Amino acid sequence: MTFEEYKNITKFSHKKIQLPFGKFFICEDFVVAELNHEIHVDWLIIQKIANMIIEQYGTAKKIGFISNKVNSYSIDPFVWVTFSKEYDFIEAAAIVWYTDAGFMSATLEKMFLKNSVKLCESIEEAVHWVLNSKNIRN
Repeated sequence: MTFEEYKNITKFSHKKIQLPFGKFFICEDFVVAELNHEIHVDWLIIQKIANMIIEQYGTAKKIGFISNKVNSYSIDPFVWVTFSKEYDFIEAAAIVWYTDAGFMSATLEKMFLKNSVKLCESIEEAVHWVLNSKNIRN
């Protein structure tokens, strides 16, 4: 289910940002990322995402990040090691998976993230989890 199909989307004021590699929904306390089908996420794309998020929230606010894997794509898991050294604005992350391949990819990504990460089976579960993380909503 995409974020736009989420039945409780109206509870969250949000702005949709379309980038060449995916859609991003900027909510008050979290971001939902829906990356395009069959792209490969490398450090350059991660930097573009991070810069867009910083532009929206600044550098002081701690936010939640939801990767809503509605499409199949690949990611270099080592980018998360560098990301963790460069950026410090994500307090909690959730990865929503819909297929077995998505679950395996999410499990691999989770191993490289230093933040609190939860693998979720629905967008509802992911939103609930990031909003209940201890430092979200500064």
